[in-house]
Amino acid sequence: MNPLGQLGIDPSQLHQQSGTTAGPLGMVVLLTLVTLLPAIVLSCTSFVRFVVVLGFVRTGLGTPSAPPNQVLVGLALFMTIFVSAPVAMEMYDKGGKQYFAGQLDERQALEAALPPLRKFLMAHTADTDLQLFLEVSKSARPATMEEIPMRALIPSFILSELRMAFKIGLTILLPFLVIDLVAATVLTSLGMVMVPPSVVALPAKLLVFVMIDGWHLVVESLLRGVRG
Repeated sequence: MNPLGQLGIDPSQLHQQSGTTAGPLGMVVLLTLVTLLPAIVLSCTSFVRFVVVLGFVRTGLGTPSAPPNQVLVGLALFMTIFVSAPVAMEMYDKGGKQYFAGQLDERQALEAALPPLRKFLMAHTADTDLQLFLEVSKSARPATMEEIPMRALIPSFILSELRMAFKIGLTILLPFLVIDLVAATVLTSLGMVMVPPSVVALPAKLLVFVMIDGWHLVVESLLRGVRG
C-alpha cells in the first residue's frame, strides 16, 4: 500500500513540483541582476571619467557645495547617455531586436550584442591594465578581441578610466593651484598674514573660470576625448 496515497497525495504531483523549484531561484537571480544592472551599465561606460573630472573641477574652484552633487552626477549621466547612445543602438540592432522578436534566446542575444560593447571597452582600455587582470586570473593572452573574457575587460576598462580621469583632473588643478600660490604670496608680501588666501583666491579663480567659459571647455574636452 502506498503511504502517500493514504495521505491523499499524488506522487506525480511531487515530481511536477520538484521540477518547478528552479522558478523561484530563477526569479531571485533575475531580481539580483536587475538590482545590479545600474552599476553594471555605469561600469561599462565613461560615467566614471565624467563624474571624477567634474568633481576635480569643483575641488579646484574651492566651492565644495556649488555645483551640488546632484547637478554634477546628472550632468555626467546625460553626457554618458549622449556618448553611449550609438553603442547601445548598435547592440540593440544586433541582439536586442532579434531577442524581442523571438528569434534568439537570452544567451544568443547576449553573444550577438556584446561585440559593439567589447569594441568600445577595448578602445579605452590600456594594454597594461588588461594584462594585469589576465595575469592575475592566470588566463592566456587571447589571440583575438573576441576571446577576451568580460570579467577581465570590464575592470581593466574601469582602471583605465580612473587613470585618465586623474590625469585630466591634475591638469585642471594645476592652474587653480598657481592662483592659490599667487594669492598667498601677495598677501604675505603685504603683511596680511591673518587674511586667509582663499578669500582672495576664490573670486580670482571664479573670474578666470567664467571668462574662459570653463564648463564648456571641460565638457567639450571630455566628449571629444571619448568620441574621438
